[in-house]
Amino acid sequence: MARKKVVPPLDLMAKVDLFDELTTPELSKVAALAKPLAYDTDETITEEGTPGGRFHVIESGSVKVVANGRTRATLGPGDYFGELSLIDGEARSASVIALEPLSTWSIAEWNFRPVLKAQGMITYKLLVKVCKRLRAAQKTAYLD
Repeated sequence: MARKKVVPPLDLMAKVDLFDELTTPELSKVAALAKPLAYDTDETITEEGTPGGRFHVIESGSVKVVANGRTRATLGPGDYFGELSLIDGEARSASVIALEPLSTWSIAEWNFRPVLKAQGMITYKLLVKVCKRLRAAQKTAYLD
């Protein structure tokens, strides 16, 4: 599939709420790790229960997120997936399948981990952000 670059990775990563506390130099270090990937319609990008490894920000196209056999979400340009596996390397909590031709910018965990180990402030900011998201999810869960 031919790839048409629409958004530079730094600009795309700047819109990811996970990274919104990072300074421009910190975000530049993260964005420098991203590489463009392309997928065909109906191609599985991640499979539930398999080891993690990549974080993706959608540049163009859309995907469905399927967990326990049910479609849980549809994601499009600017949305992202794989952030937990990027950080902890654990198994995927859902499958992600392209609904149309898809272009993403992707960061591999084996490239990201050395940055986390060497750049304590980036690690701290991401940890705080993940904690906030966990607390928000817990509040929602307690309301059900």
